[in-house]
Amino acid sequence: MLNDAQTFFNQFDYRDITAQWLEVSQSALQVKNGNVGRWSEALDLITCDIKGVASIVKPYISINHITLNQTSLLEGLSKLMPWRKGPFLIDDLALESEWQGDMKWQRLEQHIKPLKGKKVLDVGAGNGYFTLRMALEGAALALGIEPFLLFNYQFKAIKSLTLSCQNAHLLPLSLEDMTPAPIFDSVFSMGVLYHQRDHVLHLKQLKNMMTAEGELILETLIVEGPTGHILIPQDRYARMRNVHCLPSVGTLESWLKEAEFNQIKVVDICKTTIEEQRRTEWIGENRASLEDFLDPSDDNFTIEGLPAPKRVIVIAQQ
Repeated sequence: MLNDAQTFFNQFDYRDITAQWLEVSQSALQVKNGNVGRWSEALDLITCDIKGVASIVKPYISINHITLNQTSLLEGLSKLMPWRKGPFLIDDLALESEWQGDMKWQRLEQHIKPLKGKKVLDVGAGNGYFTLRMALEGAALALGIEPFLLFNYQFKAIKSLTLSCQNAHLLPLSLEDMTPAPIFDSVFSMGVLYHQRDHVLHLKQLKNMMTAEGELILETLIVEGPTGHILIPQDRYARMRNVHCLPSVGTLESWLKEAEFNQIKVVDICKTTIEEQRRTEWIGENRASLEDFLDPSDDNFTIEGLPAPKRVIVIAQQ
């Protein structure tokens, strides 16, 4: 799964560091997982002789003109459920993921530096939906990192259908696995910070991956309140187990300053809706989604009685 990444990385500086990333990735792929057989079967079903052309046909990443039997395609993609990020349109097959990623992209695309010709890091990339979008925006390198193996197989499946995104790669890494290197012009951390026990450490690790002129694009959950206010869920938050801390906007800005970021700018705040995070047939047998995680009598609160999900996008410089 990593051969194309090895070849691609050879054209850049820091080859010793990227070799370390690939070595750790290879080890991650060797971890015993009872689902790997099914996921590998899915990739075999999805293999096509003539690959299609990828483009943005909103809200989809669209891949057209592939030579693959639709029954095999549907069976292969189904073996890789649940599909959280997307959506994708593969010829006439609409893969409606749980998250409508295009809605998030529209909120940030007018505020970020152009990605054309840039090296971009997508931290916690999931199945690489945004990584692929970054490549389609013209990034010289769009590298996603995602330790969850299923999402790496999903990325491989989608990428195998097209030659349009050969500059996009996904590695089964966490940020902590990567030797720091100031390689990336744009670093994205979207939906990751609230899963971190040490939020400032995460921000500093992001900064260590940025060039001197680099830009951080940070998207995370927040709560209302003054600077210094945080919400620490005692158990789950919107049915999620590993949400450690939700800051107010002012608190988040103070964390970024502590991590020595500059020119901190809030570009969007919005409540997550059931149009953006929704039930679909592509999320498997358990189709619970945001609608099921909110108080049925008042969608301003989660099922646990906490403030409903609200997200901020912040852009900051080195």
